[in-house]
Amino acid sequence: MGVMFDSELKKLKSRFVEMGLDTNEQLYQATKAFLDHDPVLAKKVINGDLAINDEEISLEKRALKLIALQQPLANDFRTIISILKASNDVERLGDYAVHIGRATVQLKGNHHSPEIEQAIEEMSAIVREMLEKVLDAYVYTDEKAAYEVANKDLKVDIIYVREQKRLLEKMMANGESIPSYEQYVSVIRTLERAGDHIVNLAEWVIYIASGKLVELNPGKTDPELVEKGLKKSNE
Repeated sequence: MGVMFDSELKKLKSRFVEMGLDTNEQLYQATKAFLDHDPVLAKKVINGDLAINDEEISLEKRALKLIALQQPLANDFRTIISILKASNDVERLGDYAVHIGRATVQLKGNHHSPEIEQAIEEMSAIVREMLEKVLDAYVYTDEKAAYEVANKDLKVDIIYVREQKRLLEKMMANGESIPSYEQYVSVIRTLERAGDHIVNLAEWVIYIASGKLVELNPGKTDPELVEKGLKKSNE
């Protein structure tokens, strides 16, 4: 591989990380809008999704061009393929920011629950930390960091299951507030799914490093871990 290929591969990785950071900011702004009950900021997040989509398309074109023109060796090929696949996960994270933005607009004027919103803030902070760390893992091809990111998702799953049960109880006790609680359910489900996509990113880091396709999502591969975590959090 020549100097030009190395330069283009470096640019590809850099663009991928930039896309991830932009998406992380979208998630932050979306959650902030929801917790602050700020529909103006929420609409700004919704409109910003086009930029994330454009970044994904640009990445795909760069990745496919490198594969077609340069015929990369195995290690570099894995890197390009992982970015090509992982960019889809990052784009989905951008979509989730839009979902939260739309929930903010729909929640306007309805009943609010500080208790649930505190849990949402906690989930969002964990998800955004996971995304930051998995992007670092991409930069350094850090398998250990990738496993650590995946393990953090268990906490997201635990909060999701706990708050889902709490919201169901609230809806059964107070039918008038169901429209508001439905938006809360939507947001916690969205953040839980965001965590799953970040675990996918961690799996692609492992693929780059080892060539192995692994399943890292602890809450999905062993649901008993979630139940144990719930019991521990309730003690």
